[in-house]
Amino acid sequence: MFGDLFEEDPSFISNNQCGKGKKSKYRGAEPPAPREFTNLSGIKNQGGTCYLNSLLQTLLFTPEFREALFSLGPEELGTLDDISKPDAKVRIIPLQLQRLFAQLLLLDQQAASTTDLTESFGWNSNEEMRQHDVQELNRILFSALETSLVGTSGHDLINRLYHGIVVNQIVCKECKNVSERQEDFLDLTVAVKGVTGLEEALWNMYVEEEYFENDNLYRCGACDKLVEASKSAKLRKLPPFLTVSLLRFNFDFEKCERYKETSCYTFPVQINLRPFCEQTELDDSEYMYELFSVIIHKGGCYGGHYHVYIRDVDELGNWQLQEEEHNTVEDKVLRDSENTKEVENPLAVLKGILAEEESKQMPVNQLGQKLLEKNGMSWNKKYRKQYGALRKYLQNHPQIFQFNPNENKVGLKEKYHKLPLKSDSQGENLQSPHQKNDVQWNLGKTSTTLRDSSAGGRWFDLNDSKVQPIKEKEIEKQFQGKESAYMLFYRKSQLKRPPEARGNPRYQIPEHLLNEMNAANTELQKKRAECDSANNGIDLHLHLSSYYKFHNGALHPSLTWKESVVDLTIDRRKTLGDLRQSIFQMLESWEGDMILSIAKPLPAGLHLYHSLDGDELTLDAIGLADGADIFVWNGKEVGGTKLLTGLDHEPVIVNVLCLAKYNEGGKGQHFTESQHIIPCSTELDTLRRALAPSGGIILKNSSGLGKDAKNWEVLPEEDMKQTVKSVGLTDGCSILILDSHDQSLVNVANGNLTAFAYDISWLQVKNFCRTDAEEEQVKITATVETVMSDIKMKAIQELQLEEELANDSCLRPISGNGKLLSPVPEDYTVKEAELKMGSLLGLCRGKSPTSTQLFLYFIVGSDQQTSPEMEIVVEETASVRECLNLMLEKSGLSGGNWHLRRFDWCYEAGEALSQETATLKELNVCRGDTLVVTEGRLPPKGFLKIPIWWYSPLNHTEHRENARDQVNGVTCKMEALQVSPVGEYIQTDMDLCYAGSIEIAGEASLEDLKIQAMTLPCCQEQIVPLPAFLRAWTVESKRLGKLLRNNKQQLNEYKLGSRVEICIEPLQKEENLGPHELLLRVQMGIPGQRDYYCSTDLVWDISKECTTWALRQRVASHYCLPVDKIEIAKYFPEKFEWLPISSWTQQISKRKRKKKQESLQSAPYHLKDGDIIGVKNLLLDDTKDFSTVRDDVGKEKQRQLALEKKKSRQAERLQNYILSEEKVNVKHRKPEVALSINVGVFR
Repeated sequence: MFGDLFEEDPSFISNNQCGKGKKSKYRGAEPPAPREFTNLSGIKNQGGTCYLNSLLQTLLFTPEFREALFSLGPEELGTLDDISKPDAKVRIIPLQLQRLFAQLLLLDQQAASTTDLTESFGWNSNEEMRQHDVQELNRILFSALETSLVGTSGHDLINRLYHGIVVNQIVCKECKNVSERQEDFLDLTVAVKGVTGLEEALWNMYVEEEYFENDNLYRCGACDKLVEASKSAKLRKLPPFLTVSLLRFNFDFEKCERYKETSCYTFPVQINLRPFCEQTELDDSEYMYELFSVIIHKGGCYGGHYHVYIRDVDELGNWQLQEEEHNTVEDKVLRDSENTKEVENPLAVLKGILAEEESKQMPVNQLGQKLLEKNGMSWNKKYRKQYGALRKYLQNHPQIFQFNPNENKVGLKEKYHKLPLKSDSQGENLQSPHQKNDVQWNLGKTSTTLRDSSAGGRWFDLNDSKVQPIKEKEIEKQFQGKESAYMLFYRKSQLKRPPEARGNPRYQIPEHLLNEMNAANTELQKKRAECDSANNGIDLHLHLSSYYKFHNGALHPSLTWKESVVDLTIDRRKTLGDLRQSIFQMLESWEGDMILSIAKPLPAGLHLYHSLDGDELTLDAIGLADGADIFVWNGKEVGGTKLLTGLDHEPVIVNVLCLAKYNEGGKGQHFTESQHIIPCSTELDTLRRALAPSGGIILKNSSGLGKDAKNWEVLPEEDMKQTVKSVGLTDGCSILILDSHDQSLVNVANGNLTAFAYDISWLQVKNFCRTDAEEEQVKITATVETVMSDIKMKAIQELQLEEELANDSCLRPISGNGKLLSPVPEDYTVKEAELKMGSLLGLCRGKSPTSTQLFLYFIVGSDQQTSPEMEIVVEETASVRECLNLMLEKSGLSGGNWHLRRFDWCYEAGEALSQETATLKELNVCRGDTLVVTEGRLPPKGFLKIPIWWYSPLNHTEHRENARDQVNGVTCKMEALQVSPVGEYIQTDMDLCYAGSIEIAGEASLEDLKIQAMTLPCCQEQIVPLPAFLRAWTVESKRLGKLLRNNKQQLNEYKLGSRVEICIEPLQKEENLGPHELLLRVQMGIPGQRDYYCSTDLVWDISKECTTWALRQRVASHYCLPVDKIEIAKYFPEKFEWLPISSWTQQISKRKRKKKQESLQSAPYHLKDGDIIGVKNLLLDDTKDFSTVRDDVGKEKQRQLALEKKKSRQAERLQNYILSEEKVNVKHRKPEVALSINVGVFR
């Protein structure tokens, strides 16, 4: 029921990691972070193991359990080193638990890993990602430990610490005979629903008695008769440690949904169990227990997170709360808002009001008035939103309230009037019941009011890797809400800890584990030192001036870039003087001053910025980053050239375009393009004089190449005194230089281009002509008006190919998946070819089609996997037949039994090109289309090609024999069961024989179709005198579909479609069904058997009515039986189900009886031609079960098929989750998987 109830909610998982922020440079595994100020270690969450972490921390902070486990030495448990030995008896689970506890106590790390422990459980990665119930884990883990410790001195460890006994007694009222039954327990499961706290739940379980009286009597073994008796339960033996599991999760059977009980449920820090025990004469200290662990579940019934509040009994941690002033104002507001949302439990308030009433009962209205006087707020305002109406709330608690709806009065059950009430700190009434032996429940020791933090224990919140101290009063917040207590752990107050255990985590830990932890701590310190050194080291790239020269406005290496750079790693905490000294030591000789300047590689070359000063400053203080480039020079010149340094003198690469003097293509404009490196401090006037000596204007495009002409902007004359940087020219920007005679292209007033509004960009061309070399790729400057032949010639020149290739090559666009598309005609411009700037073209061998030719793809058959795609060039004026012949010739086929079809949007053979004399242009066949060469001739225009099936019902005895032939409920041979295309089992109840296909005109009648079908070879074997002796059906999913009536009606009027199939059924007599006649197949049940006689046809006139009563009358008259002595049902073969059709299934209100009754042709029956109607003769067979053995077999097969589909979907979902667990945020609910721990045999 609760398969995915405890699914981990990722939003609750703590994610504490070492070294957040900067990426670690440490090459080994990152060492874990040391413990935080609490000096306690958390446990890492493996993905869904927060429930395991919470329980393990509870066991760790149970000192008696921990020390009992540590007392088992290697001589009893074996050692982990002997696991691989075949004859070794290694108790791996307690060994891994010992090792984990030692790590949590002694290893200096923020969080320990449970990977080794879960591997010893036999869990895989899927199990670690799936969360389970912590209450279930508690029982299974204890069982695994008991099994693992068999034959050792710790065989009774679990029973010694957690075992208790409950005794159930039944006392006979007559002979006073007592019948007892003992039950062992390791934990107590108590109810949450309908109770206010733990004491009330225990009172209901172990104090309240159940009485057997009136009609519910008890058979006494001594009296040997039914007598009145009382039943009760008591705690006979109390364990040292009491575990209490709260039933927070329930199922609402009315709404059919799961829910979590979030109502207030109190529990004390100290509790006296004397009232619930069988023996009460011992000292109070024998019954006193103290709370030391609370496992909390946060979330809902479909997911959440576990963490645990634990009292540090041995004071191992540093319990020091953070200062209150560290809390932000937002936190305070949030806490205040949460406090205002806490709603007082109305159950205790109502009980308190009714307990004070002397007359035992009061009207509900008076109860509401007294509630208003007591709280100052009415029920509707305070409680109605959460609990509903007051009357409904009283009715939902019959165990407490005695509600009389007739008199509208309410009172408490008699047992609650006897109980004095006392209000606790939460404003809720706490009962103080008496026991029969007059032992008073000591309220002073069992008050739910939690102790003040100064008097209380040292409590910690252990939330996976995170551990933080809390005050004891924080537990009160876990009484109710979505984040609430789920398991409680109490220890006997008598259990005292020795003084030497206080604050001593090494207490009672075996010597071999102490040595292992000491060695592990030493290794951790060493790794942390190495990690610290690696993370504080920075890599610097030193550029020595002797390896560089100044050229074209920037520094360039004399050798290769790799040979000119020296790498140096240094600690960022060292000073600049240390860096300078390290460089001196690296160099063999250096004369003069050594200046270190920050450098940066730019597209134009290496550029220098500011110099580093202050030898006493650390490298971190001066802002030297990891991977910085340092130029080492004398601070004046490089190779005799003085350098301009700083941000204002950065060199930029600018693309310069000029109009060409001539244009080979004859269409559009052509540009020459070159790159120039310009210092950004250069004035525009200086730049213009260098690029256009005769004068002119400059246009800039800050977006670079390949953008619209509207992005070009004219730089006005007044900007000529500005620098390159100030006008916004950066690396990759383009400028267009226009001479004085070209200035007519520019509207200077608007500042943009007017004469040519087209793109200036690149086209990429890839070489596919050379098969013996790598495929080269070049960029060609082009505009939307550039002719494709010019682009091809430029590509051949850039690729340095033979000029003869120009007459035997073409350009083909390349799609996103790398497919070569149809060639582009060479006389097209880029715009006419519908190419986008930046598109990739392939230079391929072969002539490109002209503008009057079509380049087409085609395949033979409809299967793309087996038939390769081929290419062909045809004239657009060619006919469909001529195109088909060319394709057949290229594919090596012949014959006239072929036709062409288009490819539809599903990449399947679609519409046929039936007009074989029409041209491709007339049929809108476009360049790049794919056609399918399909076998078979097309019918003439206006004709239908229809497959014909011959129908004969299956023999009744065959069905019966096939149904009997089954093994374990699954048939071995079932001719009436087939598999549909979607993978479901379908029942056909028919034998379809393919007779052939016919070609018939759409204007032909149904009678013509029957006559032509009679000429088929398969049909000629049957003796059919006239077409009226045939019945025609459409075939849908291998079942009979629509019945075709009226032999004189034209086929076009039936709207059959191009892929229709027709089934012909022979008849014993003529038939001409009218439009209001329904054809049904009725079959009478065989008395005493789950089977039917052969079906017969029943024609029912529904012109007057199509109701249940009319059908029953028609069937009864068909079998000559009284109407009230038959039962009928419709069969649904796809579900293997029968739906009874009776007068009582359709209840009609009085208001609707005047109207026309519902037709059987509507829901839920949807009666139509060919439906099977089962009939039961009540005179011979009174069973109303219409199902047969064949139906059971079919349902079983459908169920098995559904299970297989479900398993495959689950496997696919799990695989997708593993592959992309962080990619998808949508959380799918997982199926129920039982929790288990694998344990070896040690008996």
